[in-house]
Amino acid sequence: MKSIILVGGEGTRLRPLTYETPKQLLPLLGTPMLEEVVAHMASHGVTDVVLSMGYLPDRFVETYPDNTISGVSITYVVEPAPLDTAGAIRYAAVTAGITDTFIVVNGDILTDLDLTALVAFHRANEAVATIGLTKVDDPSRYGVVVTNDRGQVQAFVEKPPRELAPTNEINAGVYVFEASVLDVIAPEGRVSIERETFPALAAAGVLFARADDAYWLDTGTPHTFIQANVDRLLHAGERNWIHPSAQVDPSASVSNTVVDRGCVVGANAVLDQAVVMPDAVIEAGAEVHRAIVAPRTVVAAASVIEADSIVDSSRR
Repeated sequence: MKSIILVGGEGTRLRPLTYETPKQLLPLLGTPMLEEVVAHMASHGVTDVVLSMGYLPDRFVETYPDNTISGVSITYVVEPAPLDTAGAIRYAAVTAGITDTFIVVNGDILTDLDLTALVAFHRANEAVATIGLTKVDDPSRYGVVVTNDRGQVQAFVEKPPRELAPTNEINAGVYVFEASVLDVIAPEGRVSIERETFPALAAAGVLFARADDAYWLDTGTPHTFIQANVDRLLHAGERNWIHPSAQVDPSASVSNTVVDRGCVVGANAVLDQAVVMPDAVIEAGAEVHRAIVAPRTVVAAASVIEADSIVDSSRR
């Protein structure tokens, strides 16, 4: 089974972290989150991945120069211009020579969604395309997907009022496609999978969707990127993750926090659900509460960083 991972976005909601690093290469407990995405796919039989790149493509090649990630073979494809989601999928698939059933995932989504079951559902329904769905508490923040009893997609409802939402199942950013989907996507220009391709497939009766209760998180904001790191700590049963090269003063209070390589945490500092990135310095008495400290940043003594912030004092 082959797959395309969409990694072309600029990660604007995570700036300034993403000025130098694509968001899919930002670390979870010191390891690029892309590796977790690929490892999950490999566990469901994916052997070849095409990275559909647009923004800072050289960073991916520099990070994985041997064309493998988590034991999976990688093909690099760079968009000639921004093509939006469907355009990027088509360009990557055609360039990489994909001619059979394939999986597509958004590279900033972390999920345990059962890809094997999704592919089986896709084939059982003889679908042309199948959307993986996830259930959320508040569907008013998303576009919801309405299906019939067979899982055939009937409609898309964008950000409905919570009390009027027909379902709490939303697009999880995970798809199974037949190669014939590529014929529905215009060969040039920007084409949106959500606004153009999926509605056309639904109208033809060949688009299906399957819900899954598995873990799912869009890591594209400071809040959710912090949550991704905290979730990994909880999953590992660890209170903190501190790189062996980091220096943490014994008097510092550190809880549910990631302290990456080369960092220094001073006396009486307080770190609570913080993500402290490489070579940052937290001076004595400083407090960081559910926030991100960018690489090479110095948090001054006795200062306080509040929730969902990104602090960056480094010179770039």
